[in-house]
Amino acid sequence: METILLSQFFAAFYGFLAIVLGAFGAHALKKRFTADQMASFETGVKYQMYHAILLLILSFNLNFNTVLEEVMINCFVFGTLLFSFSIYGLCISGASGKKWKFLGPVTPLGGLLLATGWLLLLYSFIEDFL
Repeated sequence: METILLSQFFAAFYGFLAIVLGAFGAHALKKRFTADQMASFETGVKYQMYHAILLLILSFNLNFNTVLEEVMINCFVFGTLLFSFSIYGLCISGASGKKWKFLGPVTPLGGLLLATGWLLLLYSFIEDFL
C-alpha cells in the first residue's frame, strides 16, 4: 500500500513540477538560455512528464506485491530525479557562466535507471504472458 501511495505522490509531484518548470523555462529562462540549453531543458521537462504519467498509470495497475514491481518503480522515481534534474542544473548553471560539471555523469546514470525501469516493465509483461 505504501509503495502505491509513494508512486502516486511522485507522479503528482513530478507532473506538477514539469508544468511549473516548463512554464518557467518557456518564459523566464528563454531569454537567458542558448538554443541548445533550451532544447536540453525541454528534454528534461518532457522526460519528467512522461515518467510522471507512467508512474500514475502503474500505481493504478500494479499490486506492488513483488520485488520486481518495487524495483521498477524505484528505477522510474530515481531515474527521473537524476536525469531531468541534472539537466536542469546543467542548463541553469551553464546560463549563469558557472556550469556544474559534476552533474554531467549524473544525467546518463538517470537515463540508465529509466531504461532499466522500462526493461523491468517489459520483463513483467513477458513473465505474465508465460
